[in-house]
Amino acid sequence: MPLLEPEPGALRPRSVGGPSPDRVPPYRAGGTPEPLRTELTELLGAEKVLWKVSDLVRYACDASPYRFVPQVVVIAEDVDDVCAVLSYAHGRQREVVFRAAGTSLNGQAQGEDILVDVRRHWAGVEVLEEARRARVRPGTTVQRANAALARHGRVLGPDPASAIACTVGGVVANNASGMTAGTTRNSYRTLSSLTFVLPGGTVVDTADPLADEELARAEPALCRGLMEIKREIEADPALTARIRAKYEIKNTTGYRLDAYLDGNTPVEILRGLMVGSEGTLGFIAEVVFDTLPLDRERCTALLFFPSLPAAAAAVPRFNEAGALAVELMDANTLRASVSVEGVPADWAGLPGTTTALLVEFRAPDAAGRDDCARRAAAALDGLDLVAPVPSITNRFTSDPRTVSGYWKARKAFVTAVGGARARGTTLITEDFAVPPSRLAEACAALLELQAQHGFDAAVAGHAAHGNLHFLLAFDAADPADVERYGAFMEAFCRLTVERFDGSLKAEHSTGRNMAPFLELEWGPEATALMWRTKRLVDPDGVLAPRVLLDRDPRAHLRGLKTIPRVEAVADPCIECGFCEPACPSGDLTTTPRQRIVLRREMVRQQPGSPLLDELLGAYGYDAVDTCAGDSACRLACPVGIDTGALMKDLRHRRHGPREEAAAALAARRFRAVEAAARMAVATAGRIPDRVRDRLLGAVTGAARRAVRPDLVPRWLPQIPGAAAELPTTSRPGAAAVYYPACVNRIFGGPEGRPGPSLPQALVAVSERAGKPVWIPRDVTGTCCATIWHSKGYDDGNRVMANRIVEAAWGWTAGGRLPLVVDASSCTLGIAREVVPYLTADNRALHEELRIVDSVVWAAEELLPHLRVRRTAGSAVLHPTCSMRHLGDEPQLRAVAEACADEVVVPDDAGCCAFAGDRGVLHPELTAAATAREAAEVTARPFDAHLSANRMCEVGMDRATGRRYYSALLELEHATRP
Repeated sequence: MPLLEPEPGALRPRSVGGPSPDRVPPYRAGGTPEPLRTELTELLGAEKVLWKVSDLVRYACDASPYRFVPQVVVIAEDVDDVCAVLSYAHGRQREVVFRAAGTSLNGQAQGEDILVDVRRHWAGVEVLEEARRARVRPGTTVQRANAALARHGRVLGPDPASAIACTVGGVVANNASGMTAGTTRNSYRTLSSLTFVLPGGTVVDTADPLADEELARAEPALCRGLMEIKREIEADPALTARIRAKYEIKNTTGYRLDAYLDGNTPVEILRGLMVGSEGTLGFIAEVVFDTLPLDRERCTALLFFPSLPAAAAAVPRFNEAGALAVELMDANTLRASVSVEGVPADWAGLPGTTTALLVEFRAPDAAGRDDCARRAAAALDGLDLVAPVPSITNRFTSDPRTVSGYWKARKAFVTAVGGARARGTTLITEDFAVPPSRLAEACAALLELQAQHGFDAAVAGHAAHGNLHFLLAFDAADPADVERYGAFMEAFCRLTVERFDGSLKAEHSTGRNMAPFLELEWGPEATALMWRTKRLVDPDGVLAPRVLLDRDPRAHLRGLKTIPRVEAVADPCIECGFCEPACPSGDLTTTPRQRIVLRREMVRQQPGSPLLDELLGAYGYDAVDTCAGDSACRLACPVGIDTGALMKDLRHRRHGPREEAAAALAARRFRAVEAAARMAVATAGRIPDRVRDRLLGAVTGAARRAVRPDLVPRWLPQIPGAAAELPTTSRPGAAAVYYPACVNRIFGGPEGRPGPSLPQALVAVSERAGKPVWIPRDVTGTCCATIWHSKGYDDGNRVMANRIVEAAWGWTAGGRLPLVVDASSCTLGIAREVVPYLTADNRALHEELRIVDSVVWAAEELLPHLRVRRTAGSAVLHPTCSMRHLGDEPQLRAVAEACADEVVVPDDAGCCAFAGDRGVLHPELTAAATAREAAEVTARPFDAHLSANRMCEVGMDRATGRRYYSALLELEHATRP
């Protein structure tokens, strides 16, 4: 064991006080039981089988109120893996559930036996036929697919609010639709073809002209059975009419029985049945969509009404005027949205019955937009609108920033309301539809029903289509509260079906919470056909039992999860998974959601539990060490949960007094530390490359084993040489103070690239623009404090944070000059991250400082005064995560566009996870984080590879084999006389 290996117990939650009734039982501490573990490992390989109890627990989550812990998790890489798992399950009488993003709201992404991850290796988009079609792999997020299509002016039809995280496979498997899809733009209506794997292992590509012939040979009984059901339905006019009527409004309850009416062959029928089947009939391996035009011109308003029924009553006039979207948000939703960045704070004071409609018209061009504006104005005439708080305008606008803010508030519905719920309660998300003409009546009835059962739910939804969602919270650990919820659900389902002939699930698919009520909506005859369909396609019941069909009338009350309190920063989490696509460690260890899920399970356990010990033992590396600490999760989370900050706090908890004291001493003596680091880099640079890399790799490897991998960096061949001396500058006449970050004082630029160093380039280009900068002579020994902050060394962080602010105050003459910082992470550190560690006096000084990133300085202050003399043909950018926090990406693009004829930001660009030195402490983290971006970059040549942080550039060098450097070096070259 390494000398300084931390004690796992230091990560124990402070509130452990179980046992909770829904805790994972102690006998599961060993993880996957035998022979299941060994057999699957031999079948697939050890790297594809996750068996530790911590792995099983972290996968036991989705955005639903349910929790089911699998026996094993399989990371499937391809269709062969899927077929192998299905064959194994058939032979061993086991069950299989497929899981992609895990954003499902009804427990569809959870299983109690074999859970197959079909996200990690299943991403990819191929644009076809001038973007009129798109071939999309099931692990691709909707947002990623639309990013590829947007360049061609096209978009997918389904547009769920969770597009940032939900994957195409899940969207099709649930027939999710969203704000604008309705019944005409959803998956069922916009699918061109599917490739799927049946439970028996037969692979069907519905676009193959020979698909029916091949299916008939492989599965003759299935083909006969499908056609027999089709004939029975078509022979019954009343049933046929009932099926058609059910899909006149949005409906995802049960199987798509209209597939039997719309399909003429077994393959065509199966193509329709797979949509909304929730993984119970097969695995969707690939989807080809017919895409739709992306109308970029918008005319949008957020209109406020005195009550929910009043808002619902206004919906028909906007539908008649041609609005593409009419979204409803009630007062509870609006008030909860205040937690979302950019939402007006005065919404918190909205009266209790206030309701808003988000109305949007879209057009392909300006003329169409103007026509939309005229129709929108006419629709407004005579409406009873209210403006109870100052921020409300009740006007249509085409301002992109305003429109984006409206949609951000609407899309955050589930997470914002969930984040505002009482701590420790479980969140339920319901989804129903009624004929749009009866929406106002349904709203009034829903409010009355909630009051009868003591709930005050938040209501929002796609009012244009008669589709509403409501959220309510209850205590899953209190049997009486569970029964209250159960009674409400029974009454709600009867109200929806018997009074309104509505859909119990409009777009979230049946799921575990609506399966018991399937027959209530569809009646015994249609429900029997659904059971026949399941037995026909999956006769052994291998796929996702109890997810869509369940005869237990209380199935919706089984597996409800408690939400124990953990750290305050994590308590608002509803486990929605929006954070996961942004997380650098998601394909290596854990995601932000999973880090929180694991801590909640720790709290459910009682002290001394062997299962708790297992979770703690794995958490150090899986959660704490391999967190990049970039807080990209906070940007993705609609309510700003910062799991990165939590991991930094846990790093701090692991430090002993000696470690904290050593870190503080390094901060106090940083001048000597900096000089030693630069000398070490310079010395290494004098050793021949082959000898150096082998020697230093061996030395650092031995030190890591002896001390601790999280403390001793590994030598990487991409480590730059020593920095050049800082250029001499003059204070008189300076337009700004230039602060070269310590990383740029220690490390030089890319090896072999001619020209000036970064400090020399920034000084030169500022001089050319008539905006000279001054570098203080005493910058050595100062730092942005990120070194200590990222590792949780609070004492050292406090020392350096106060030192840099005091120094900056003096350099800038009390804030009269801006402080230009040449590394984006350091800009973020000085501008924001040091603040909590400052003394009261230094906080006052900090408020007077103007901290400017060097890229922003170049884009806004220098570019207007520079003459570009030469440009590169093409440049690819790596925007850093710090730039995203600062909002500086547009300025990076502006600088790059001045220097290159073509500028590309990869669709998969994200945090490189180098994170200062995390990339040399855990190189595997950077490798996992950059894999998809690197594949995009290396798929074609570029003349320049640009970023704005030296260590991020090193990380991208290592990932791509290309030479990344600062965009300011390219700007200096482009404007050099």
